[in-house]
Amino acid sequence: MAAPRDVFIVCNNADDMGGLQRWAHHMARLLAGRGDRVTLVGITRGAEPYHHGRDGSYAVEVLHGEWRAPVLAWRPRKALRRLDPAARARDLWRTAAQRRGAARLSELFAAARPGAVVIVAQVWAMEWVRLADTSGLRVVGMSHESYQATRGSSRYRRVKEHYALADRMLVLTAEDADAWARDGMTNVAHIPNALHITPGVHPTLDLPVVACVGRLAYEKGVDLLLEAWERVAGRHPGWRLHVYGNGPDEPELRARADAAGLSGSVEFRGVVSDVEEALVEASVFALPSRAEGFPMSVLEAMAYGLPTVAFDCAPGVRALIEDGRDGLLAAPGDVTAFAAALGRLIEDPELRRSLGTGARASVLRFSPDAVLARWDRLFDLLHRRLAADAPAPAPARAGAPVPGRVAAREAEPALGGDSF
Repeated sequence: MAAPRDVFIVCNNADDMGGLQRWAHHMARLLAGRGDRVTLVGITRGAEPYHHGRDGSYAVEVLHGEWRAPVLAWRPRKALRRLDPAARARDLWRTAAQRRGAARLSELFAAARPGAVVIVAQVWAMEWVRLADTSGLRVVGMSHESYQATRGSSRYRRVKEHYALADRMLVLTAEDADAWARDGMTNVAHIPNALHITPGVHPTLDLPVVACVGRLAYEKGVDLLLEAWERVAGRHPGWRLHVYGNGPDEPELRARADAAGLSGSVEFRGVVSDVEEALVEASVFALPSRAEGFPMSVLEAMAYGLPTVAFDCAPGVRALIEDGRDGLLAAPGDVTAFAAALGRLIEDPELRRSLGTGARASVLRFSPDAVLARWDRLFDLLHRRLAADAPAPAPARAGAPVPGRVAAREAEPALGGDSF
Protein backbone atom coordinates (compact mmCIF):
# COMPACT_ATOMS: atom_id res chain seq x y z
CA MET A 1 0.00 0.00 0.00
CA ALA A 2 1.26 3.48 -0.89
CA ALA A 3 2.34 5.82 1.91
CA PRO A 4 -0.41 8.28 2.92
CA ARG A 5 -0.21 11.67 1.23
CA ASP A 6 -2.10 14.94 1.07
CA VAL A 7 -4.38 15.24 -1.96
CA PHE A 8 -6.38 18.30 -3.02
CA ILE A 9 -9.19 17.89 -5.56
CA VAL A 10 -10.25 21.26 -6.98
CA CYS A 11 -13.49 21.64 -8.99
CA ASN A 12 -15.61 24.51 -10.28
CA ASN A 13 -18.07 23.41 -7.61
CA ALA A 14 -18.39 20.25 -5.57
CA ASP A 15 -22.11 20.10 -4.88
CA ASP A 16 -24.07 20.20 -8.13
CA MET A 17 -25.82 16.99 -9.21
CA GLY A 18 -23.51 16.34 -12.19
CA GLY A 19 -21.27 13.41 -13.01
CA LEU A 20 -18.12 15.45 -12.37
CA GLN A 21 -19.23 16.08 -8.80
CA ARG A 22 -20.09 12.39 -8.32
CA TRP A 23 -16.60 11.53 -9.52
CA ALA A 24 -14.96 14.09 -7.21
CA HIS A 25 -16.71 12.88 -4.05
CA HIS A 26 -16.12 9.23 -4.94
CA MET A 27 -12.44 9.88 -5.60
CA ALA A 28 -12.16 11.74 -2.29
CA ARG A 29 -13.76 8.82 -0.42
CA LEU A 30 -11.50 6.27 -2.11
CA LEU A 31 -8.32 8.16 -1.30
CA ALA A 32 -9.41 9.00 2.26
CA GLY A 33 -10.48 5.40 2.82
CA ARG A 34 -6.95 4.14 2.34
CA GLY A 35 -5.38 6.81 4.60
CA ASP A 36 -4.73 9.89 2.46
CA ARG A 37 -5.64 13.31 3.83
CA VAL A 38 -8.02 14.69 1.23
CA THR A 39 -9.48 18.16 0.76
CA LEU A 40 -12.17 18.69 -1.87
CA VAL A 41 -12.30 22.34 -2.95
CA GLY A 42 -15.12 24.02 -4.85
CA ILE A 43 -14.33 27.39 -6.40
CA THR A 44 -17.94 28.37 -5.78
CA ARG A 45 -21.09 26.80 -4.40
CA GLY A 46 -23.38 24.89 -6.75
CA ALA A 47 -26.74 26.26 -7.79
CA GLU A 48 -28.59 23.33 -6.19
CA PRO A 49 -26.30 21.97 -3.44
CA TYR A 50 -26.30 18.18 -3.03
CA HIS A 51 -24.26 16.14 -0.53
CA HIS A 52 -23.15 13.24 -2.84
CA GLY A 53 -22.87 10.83 0.08
CA ARG A 54 -20.32 12.96 1.91
CA ASP A 55 -19.29 10.93 4.96
CA GLY A 56 -16.85 13.16 6.87
CA SER A 57 -13.76 11.21 5.81
CA TYR A 58 -12.46 14.18 3.80
CA ALA A 59 -12.62 17.94 4.15
CA VAL A 60 -14.69 20.18 1.87
CA GLU A 61 -13.86 23.83 1.28
CA VAL A 62 -15.71 26.45 -0.80
CA LEU A 63 -13.70 29.49 -1.88
CA HIS A 64 -16.62 31.73 -2.91
CA GLY A 65 -20.10 31.23 -1.53
CA GLU A 66 -21.51 33.01 -4.56
CA TRP A 67 -19.76 34.01 -7.77
CA ARG A 68 -21.33 37.07 -9.35
CA ALA A 69 -18.39 38.30 -11.39
CA PRO A 70 -17.99 37.45 -15.10
CA VAL A 71 -17.11 33.78 -15.42
CA LEU A 72 -14.17 34.31 -17.76
CA ALA A 73 -11.43 36.90 -17.83
CA TRP A 74 -12.05 39.95 -20.01
CA ARG A 75 -9.89 39.80 -23.14
CA PRO A 76 -10.94 42.56 -25.55
CA ARG A 77 -9.72 41.93 -29.08
CA LYS A 78 -10.21 45.46 -30.36
CA ALA A 79 -8.63 48.65 -29.06
CA LEU A 80 -11.98 50.40 -28.59
CA ARG A 81 -13.21 47.58 -26.35
CA ARG A 82 -10.29 48.21 -24.01
CA LEU A 83 -11.75 51.62 -23.27
CA ASP A 84 -15.06 50.21 -22.00
CA PRO A 85 -15.07 51.39 -18.35
CA ALA A 86 -17.92 49.10 -17.22
CA ALA A 87 -16.22 45.99 -18.61
CA ARG A 88 -12.91 47.05 -17.11
CA ALA A 89 -14.55 47.56 -13.70
CA ARG A 90 -16.16 44.11 -13.85
CA ASP A 91 -12.83 42.56 -14.74
CA LEU A 92 -11.05 44.35 -11.89
CA TRP A 93 -13.72 43.04 -9.49
CA ARG A 94 -13.27 39.54 -10.91
CA THR A 95 -9.48 39.70 -10.60
CA ALA A 96 -9.65 40.86 -6.98
CA ALA A 97 -12.12 38.13 -6.02
CA GLN A 98 -10.07 35.51 -7.83
CA ARG A 99 -6.92 36.52 -6.01
CA ARG A 100 -8.73 36.25 -2.66
CA GLY A 101 -9.73 32.71 -3.53
CA ALA A 102 -6.22 31.89 -4.72
CA ALA A 103 -4.79 33.24 -1.44
CA ARG A 104 -6.99 30.80 0.48
CA LEU A 105 -5.77 27.97 -1.77
CA SER A 106 -2.20 28.99 -0.99
CA GLU A 107 -2.96 28.69 2.73
CA LEU A 108 -4.36 25.18 2.25
CA PHE A 109 -1.41 24.11 0.11
CA ALA A 110 1.13 25.53 2.56
CA ALA A 111 -0.16 23.17 5.27
CA ALA A 112 0.38 20.10 3.09
CA ARG A 113 2.94 17.44 3.86
CA PRO A 114 5.78 16.70 1.41
CA GLY A 115 4.67 14.77 -1.67
CA ALA A 116 1.23 16.41 -1.87
CA VAL A 117 -0.70 16.43 -5.15
CA VAL A 118 -3.27 18.89 -6.48
CA ILE A 119 -5.82 17.38 -8.88
CA VAL A 120 -7.63 20.12 -10.80
CA ALA A 121 -10.76 18.61 -12.31
CA GLN A 122 -11.82 21.51 -14.58
CA VAL A 123 -10.07 24.25 -16.49
CA TRP A 124 -11.96 27.14 -14.82
CA ALA A 125 -10.71 25.88 -11.45
CA MET A 126 -7.17 25.75 -12.85
CA GLU A 127 -7.22 29.55 -13.17
CA TRP A 128 -7.31 29.79 -9.36
CA VAL A 129 -4.69 27.10 -8.86
CA ARG A 130 -2.31 28.83 -11.27
CA LEU A 131 -2.57 32.00 -9.17
CA ALA A 132 -1.92 30.09 -5.93
CA ASP A 133 1.45 29.11 -4.50
CA THR A 134 1.97 25.44 -5.38
CA SER A 135 5.64 25.29 -4.36
CA GLY A 136 6.64 21.72 -3.50
CA LEU A 137 3.39 20.23 -4.86
CA ARG A 138 2.63 18.40 -8.08
CA VAL A 139 -0.33 19.62 -10.15
CA VAL A 140 -2.51 17.41 -12.35
CA GLY A 141 -4.99 19.14 -14.66
CA MET A 142 -7.94 17.03 -15.81
CA SER A 143 -10.42 17.12 -18.66
CA HIS A 144 -13.55 15.03 -18.16
CA GLU A 145 -14.79 15.47 -21.72
CA SER A 146 -13.58 14.22 -25.08
CA TYR A 147 -10.92 16.03 -27.07
CA GLN A 148 -13.44 16.72 -29.81
CA ALA A 149 -15.93 18.29 -27.39
CA THR A 150 -13.23 20.58 -25.99
CA ARG A 151 -11.87 21.37 -29.46
CA GLY A 152 -15.23 22.77 -30.51
CA SER A 153 -15.73 24.93 -27.41
CA SER A 154 -14.36 28.06 -25.77
CA ARG A 155 -12.54 25.77 -23.31
CA TYR A 156 -10.03 24.67 -25.94
CA ARG A 157 -7.86 27.80 -25.85
CA ARG A 158 -8.00 27.88 -22.07
CA VAL A 159 -7.00 24.21 -21.73
CA LYS A 160 -4.02 24.80 -24.02
CA GLU A 161 -3.03 27.84 -21.96
CA HIS A 162 -3.65 26.65 -18.41
CA TYR A 163 -2.73 22.95 -18.66
CA ALA A 164 0.47 23.24 -20.67
CA LEU A 165 2.59 23.82 -17.54
CA ALA A 166 0.85 21.25 -15.33
CA ASP A 167 2.94 18.27 -14.28
CA ARG A 168 0.36 16.12 -16.01
CA MET A 169 -2.72 16.75 -18.11
CA LEU A 170 -5.03 13.81 -17.50
CA VAL A 171 -7.89 12.65 -19.73
CA LEU A 172 -10.13 9.61 -19.53
CA THR A 173 -9.24 7.52 -22.59
CA ALA A 174 -6.17 6.57 -24.61
CA GLU A 175 -7.85 7.87 -27.77
CA ASP A 176 -8.31 11.32 -26.25
CA ALA A 177 -4.75 11.32 -24.87
CA ASP A 178 -3.40 10.59 -28.34
CA ALA A 179 -5.50 13.41 -29.82
CA TRP A 180 -4.17 15.93 -27.28
CA ALA A 181 -0.60 14.72 -27.81
CA ARG A 182 -0.94 15.28 -31.55
CA ASP A 183 -2.17 18.77 -30.69
CA GLY A 184 1.04 19.55 -28.83
CA MET A 185 0.11 18.68 -25.21
CA THR A 186 3.14 16.52 -24.48
CA ASN A 187 2.32 16.16 -20.77
CA VAL A 188 -0.88 14.19 -21.40
CA ALA A 189 -1.82 10.84 -19.85
CA HIS A 190 -5.06 8.93 -19.25
CA ILE A 191 -6.87 7.23 -16.37
CA PRO A 192 -10.57 6.28 -16.58
CA ASN A 193 -13.20 7.02 -13.97
CA ALA A 194 -13.69 4.36 -11.32
CA LEU A 195 -16.90 2.44 -10.77
CA HIS A 196 -18.54 4.23 -7.87
CA ILE A 197 -21.51 2.07 -6.89
CA THR A 198 -22.11 -1.43 -5.57
CA PRO A 199 -25.60 -2.63 -6.52
CA GLY A 200 -27.72 -3.97 -3.69
CA VAL A 201 -30.15 -5.59 -6.10
CA HIS A 202 -30.26 -6.10 -9.85
CA PRO A 203 -33.14 -5.50 -12.28
CA THR A 204 -35.05 -8.49 -13.62
CA LEU A 205 -34.94 -7.07 -17.17
CA ASP A 206 -38.62 -8.02 -17.50
CA LEU A 207 -40.20 -4.64 -16.77
CA PRO A 208 -41.25 -2.69 -19.89
CA VAL A 209 -39.18 0.41 -19.10
CA VAL A 210 -36.34 2.27 -20.84
CA ALA A 211 -34.46 4.64 -18.50
CA CYS A 212 -32.44 7.75 -19.27
CA VAL A 213 -30.55 9.61 -16.53
CA GLY A 214 -28.88 12.95 -17.18
CA ARG A 215 -29.06 16.70 -17.31
CA LEU A 216 -31.85 18.02 -19.51
CA ALA A 217 -29.61 20.11 -21.72
CA TYR A 218 -28.73 20.16 -25.42
CA GLU A 219 -25.51 18.15 -25.19
CA LYS A 220 -27.32 15.25 -23.48
CA GLY A 221 -29.57 14.76 -26.51
CA VAL A 222 -32.87 13.95 -24.80
CA ASP A 223 -34.62 15.64 -27.75
CA LEU A 224 -33.03 12.99 -30.00
CA LEU A 225 -34.24 10.27 -27.63
CA LEU A 226 -37.80 11.61 -27.85
CA GLU A 227 -37.54 11.57 -31.64
CA ALA A 228 -36.39 7.96 -31.53
CA TRP A 229 -39.11 7.10 -29.02
CA GLU A 230 -41.77 8.31 -31.48
CA ARG A 231 -40.65 5.45 -33.75
CA VAL A 232 -40.63 2.94 -30.88
CA ALA A 233 -43.75 3.76 -28.88
CA GLY A 234 -46.27 2.98 -31.62
CA ARG A 235 -44.89 -0.51 -32.17
CA HIS A 236 -44.50 -1.25 -28.45
CA PRO A 237 -47.44 0.42 -26.70
CA GLY A 238 -46.82 -1.34 -23.39
CA TRP A 239 -43.35 0.18 -22.94
CA ARG A 240 -42.54 3.41 -21.14
CA LEU A 241 -39.63 5.84 -21.21
CA HIS A 242 -38.53 7.21 -17.82
CA VAL A 243 -36.42 10.39 -18.06
CA TYR A 244 -34.56 11.36 -14.86
CA GLY A 245 -32.90 14.72 -14.32
CA ASN A 246 -33.55 18.42 -14.66
CA GLY A 247 -32.03 21.26 -16.62
CA PRO A 248 -32.71 24.26 -18.83
CA ASP A 249 -34.40 22.28 -21.62
CA GLU A 250 -37.02 20.60 -19.43
CA PRO A 251 -40.01 22.81 -20.41
CA GLU A 252 -39.19 22.48 -24.10
CA LEU A 253 -38.76 18.70 -23.84
CA ARG A 254 -42.04 18.28 -22.00
CA ALA A 255 -43.81 20.35 -24.64
CA ARG A 256 -42.18 18.31 -27.40
CA ALA A 257 -43.32 15.03 -25.86
CA ASP A 258 -46.87 16.35 -25.54
CA ALA A 259 -46.92 17.64 -29.12
CA ALA A 260 -45.74 14.26 -30.41
CA GLY A 261 -48.46 12.44 -28.49
CA LEU A 262 -45.95 10.75 -26.18
CA SER A 263 -47.35 11.96 -22.86
CA GLY A 264 -48.87 8.53 -22.23
CA SER A 265 -45.56 6.70 -22.60
CA VAL A 266 -42.94 9.23 -21.44
CA GLU A 267 -42.51 10.20 -17.79
CA PHE A 268 -40.26 13.05 -16.66
CA ARG A 269 -39.36 11.93 -13.14
CA GLY A 270 -37.06 14.73 -12.02
CA VAL A 271 -33.79 14.34 -10.16
CA VAL A 272 -33.23 10.94 -8.58
CA SER A 273 -31.15 10.97 -5.39
CA ASP A 274 -30.59 7.20 -5.40
CA VAL A 275 -29.85 5.91 -8.89
CA GLU A 276 -30.75 2.37 -7.81
CA GLU A 277 -34.44 3.20 -7.69
CA ALA A 278 -34.23 4.40 -11.30
CA LEU A 279 -32.27 1.45 -12.64
CA VAL A 280 -33.83 -1.54 -10.89
CA GLU A 281 -37.20 -0.89 -12.50
CA ALA A 282 -35.74 -0.60 -16.02
CA SER A 283 -34.76 -3.20 -18.60
CA VAL A 284 -32.84 -0.96 -21.03
CA PHE A 285 -30.69 2.14 -20.51
CA ALA A 286 -30.49 4.92 -23.10
CA LEU A 287 -27.63 7.39 -23.57
CA PRO A 288 -28.62 9.78 -26.39
CA SER A 289 -25.81 12.30 -25.76
CA ARG A 290 -24.35 14.46 -28.51
CA ALA A 291 -21.09 14.78 -26.54
CA GLU A 292 -19.62 12.88 -23.60
CA GLY A 293 -16.44 12.30 -21.66
CA PHE A 294 -16.55 8.99 -19.77
CA PRO A 295 -20.25 8.77 -18.88
CA MET A 296 -20.84 7.91 -15.23
CA SER A 297 -24.45 7.03 -15.99
CA VAL A 298 -23.32 4.21 -18.30
CA LEU A 299 -20.93 2.90 -15.63
CA GLU A 300 -23.91 2.78 -13.27
CA ALA A 301 -26.18 1.07 -15.78
CA MET A 302 -23.55 -1.55 -16.59
CA ALA A 303 -22.97 -2.28 -12.91
CA TYR A 304 -26.69 -3.00 -12.59
CA GLY A 305 -26.59 -5.31 -15.61
CA LEU A 306 -28.61 -3.07 -17.91
CA PRO A 307 -27.86 -3.19 -21.64
CA THR A 308 -27.23 0.33 -22.97
CA VAL A 309 -28.15 1.90 -26.30
CA ALA A 310 -25.92 4.91 -27.00
CA PHE A 311 -24.79 7.19 -29.76
CA ASP A 312 -21.12 6.51 -30.55
CA CYS A 313 -20.32 10.15 -29.78
CA ALA A 314 -16.98 9.98 -27.93
CA PRO A 315 -14.00 7.74 -27.12
CA GLY A 316 -15.32 7.35 -23.57
CA VAL A 317 -18.49 5.72 -24.88
CA ARG A 318 -16.48 3.30 -27.02
CA ALA A 319 -14.18 2.53 -24.09
CA LEU A 320 -17.20 1.42 -22.07
CA ILE A 321 -19.45 -0.24 -24.64
CA GLU A 322 -18.42 -2.85 -27.18
CA ASP A 323 -21.22 -2.99 -29.73
CA GLY A 324 -23.05 -6.31 -29.54
CA ARG A 325 -21.23 -7.51 -26.44
CA ASP A 326 -22.42 -5.30 -23.57
CA GLY A 327 -24.59 -2.75 -25.37
CA LEU A 328 -25.57 -1.38 -28.77
CA LEU A 329 -24.10 1.68 -30.51
CA ALA A 330 -25.63 3.90 -33.16
CA ALA A 331 -23.84 6.46 -35.31
CA PRO A 332 -23.93 9.93 -33.73
CA GLY A 333 -27.26 11.61 -34.41
CA ASP A 334 -28.71 8.63 -36.32
CA VAL A 335 -32.12 8.60 -34.66
CA THR A 336 -33.43 5.83 -36.91
CA ALA A 337 -30.58 3.50 -35.91
CA PHE A 338 -31.02 4.43 -32.24
CA ALA A 339 -34.73 3.58 -32.44
CA ALA A 340 -33.94 0.29 -34.17
CA ALA A 341 -31.49 -0.66 -31.41
CA LEU A 342 -34.09 0.11 -28.74
CA GLY A 343 -36.58 -2.00 -30.68
CA ARG A 344 -34.18 -4.96 -30.83
CA LEU A 345 -33.77 -4.97 -27.06
CA ILE A 346 -37.47 -4.48 -26.41
CA GLU A 347 -38.38 -7.39 -28.68
CA ASP A 348 -35.65 -9.81 -27.60
CA PRO A 349 -35.49 -10.63 -23.85
CA GLU A 350 -32.60 -13.05 -24.40
CA LEU A 351 -30.54 -10.35 -26.08
CA ARG A 352 -31.25 -8.04 -23.14
CA ARG A 353 -30.01 -10.66 -20.73
CA SER A 354 -26.94 -11.54 -22.80
CA LEU A 355 -25.83 -7.90 -23.13
CA GLY A 356 -26.70 -7.18 -19.50
CA THR A 357 -24.53 -10.09 -18.33
CA GLY A 358 -21.73 -8.83 -20.57
CA ALA A 359 -22.06 -5.35 -19.11
CA ARG A 360 -21.76 -6.59 -15.50
CA ALA A 361 -18.58 -8.48 -16.37
CA SER A 362 -17.05 -5.75 -18.52
CA VAL A 363 -17.50 -2.93 -16.03
CA LEU A 364 -15.25 -4.69 -13.51
CA ARG A 365 -12.31 -3.31 -15.53
CA PHE A 366 -13.07 -0.04 -13.79
CA SER A 367 -13.23 -1.33 -10.23
CA PRO A 368 -11.97 1.13 -7.59
CA ASP A 369 -8.93 -1.02 -6.79
CA ALA A 370 -7.88 -1.21 -10.44
CA VAL A 371 -8.28 2.53 -11.02
CA LEU A 372 -6.61 3.51 -7.73
CA ALA A 373 -3.60 1.40 -8.69
CA ARG A 374 -3.24 3.53 -11.81
CA TRP A 375 -3.45 6.72 -9.76
CA ASP A 376 -0.77 5.35 -7.43
CA ARG A 377 1.55 4.77 -10.38
CA LEU A 378 1.01 8.37 -11.45
CA PHE A 379 1.56 9.70 -7.90
CA ASP A 380 4.78 7.69 -7.59
CA LEU A 381 6.06 9.02 -10.89
CA LEU A 382 5.27 12.61 -9.91
CA HIS A 383 6.97 12.10 -6.54
CA ARG A 384 10.12 10.75 -8.22
CA ARG A 385 10.18 13.72 -10.55
CA LEU A 386 9.75 16.10 -7.61
CA ALA A 387 12.74 14.48 -5.90
CA ALA A 388 14.72 14.66 -9.14
CA ASP A 389 13.97 18.36 -9.54
CA ALA A 390 15.04 19.24 -5.97
CA PRO A 391 18.30 21.21 -5.68
CA ALA A 392 21.31 19.00 -5.14
CA PRO A 393 22.97 19.35 -1.70
CA ALA A 394 26.25 21.25 -1.51
CA PRO A 395 29.37 19.02 -1.67
CA ALA A 396 30.95 18.19 1.67
CA ARG A 397 34.43 19.22 0.50
CA ALA A 398 36.12 20.68 -2.49
CA GLY A 399 36.42 18.21 -5.29
CA ALA A 400 33.86 15.80 -3.85
CA PRO A 401 31.26 14.49 -6.37
CA VAL A 402 27.95 16.37 -6.45
CA PRO A 403 24.87 14.13 -6.62
CA GLY A 404 22.94 14.91 -9.80
CA ARG A 405 19.31 14.44 -10.71
CA VAL A 406 18.17 10.88 -10.84
CA ALA A 407 17.01 9.63 -14.21
CA ALA A 408 13.34 9.75 -13.32
CA ARG A 409 12.30 10.73 -16.84
CA GLU A 410 13.63 7.45 -18.17
CA ALA A 411 10.88 5.70 -16.21
CA GLU A 412 8.10 7.76 -17.79
CA PRO A 413 5.81 6.02 -20.26
CA ALA A 414 5.63 7.31 -23.82
CA LEU A 415 3.69 10.55 -24.09
CA GLY A 416 0.26 10.51 -25.68
CA GLY A 417 -0.77 6.97 -24.92
CA ASP A 418 0.61 6.49 -21.44
CA SER A 419 -1.71 4.65 -19.09
CA PHE A 420 -1.04 4.83 -15.36
